Amino acid sequence: MPADITDQKTTRRGRVRIERSPKRIRALLGGHLVFDTVGAVLVWEVPYYPTYYIPLQDVSAELIATGRQSHSPSRGDGEGFDVRSGEAEASGAALRYSDSPIEALRELIRFDWASMDEWLEEDEPVYTHARDPYTRVDILSSSRHVQVMLDGIRIADSSAPAILFETGLPARYYLPMTDVRTELLTASVSESHCPYKGTASYWHLDVNGRRYDDFVWCYRAPLPESQKIAGRLCFYNEKVDLVLDEQLLDRPVTKFSR
Repeated sequence: MPADITDQKTTRRGRVRIERSPKRIRALLGGHLVFDTVGAVLVWEVPYYPTYYIPLQDVSAELIATGRQSHSPSRGDGEGFDVRSGEAEASGAALRYSDSPIEALRELIRFDWASMDEWLEEDEPVYTHARDPYTRVDILSSSRHVQVMLDGIRIADSSAPAILFETGLPARYYLPMTDVRTELLTASVSESHCPYKGTASYWHLDVNGRRYDDFVWCYRAPLPESQKIAGRLCFYNEKVDLVLDEQLLDRPVTKFSR
């Protein structure tokens, strides 16, 4: 593998971004090591975050060919493998593009994130997907006046937001629970996971006789770098009306707008 693998390959589907990670990356299955590498490669298969590809020589688990193939317009034909580590086995959890039109991928293996029991960046667990080195999360305490409205009803009114700025997303306003009309909230069973913030739980909003599913979320025990939002409630800017310092904000259009 070349020393400098940073590259962007043009294909019929656009550009595939590839770059070497400086981190030591490991994954565990059934308590056993699947791989241990300082040569992981980040591949942006989707626009939102990268996926780790692992050098074959750093894989210690057994890879068993399944005979199944998948096709990517940008990466070519992929050969599927079951992954066996000790007594544990993950069916179809690995993929190799050995004849990829992108030469840098040919000696690498892609492991399905959810099929592994644990992923480690250096000695710290990482959840949901690989961290994007170009994503930054800043959380700033503020005294700006934030009001949340829906269907003409004021749901929250706060002058003590913690504002979270995350690359590629609109600013999020995390409000103290005491500044939110919690009688309008009904607990949801939904959860989401973020490698930068942790696990979020959700509430539905009940306004004017209508239920709005999973419009509100909270990180009760966020990851250390996001402690400022612990126990605060946040609303989708895309789905409610936010009034900031008496000015109504436009609803942004993002992947969460649906």
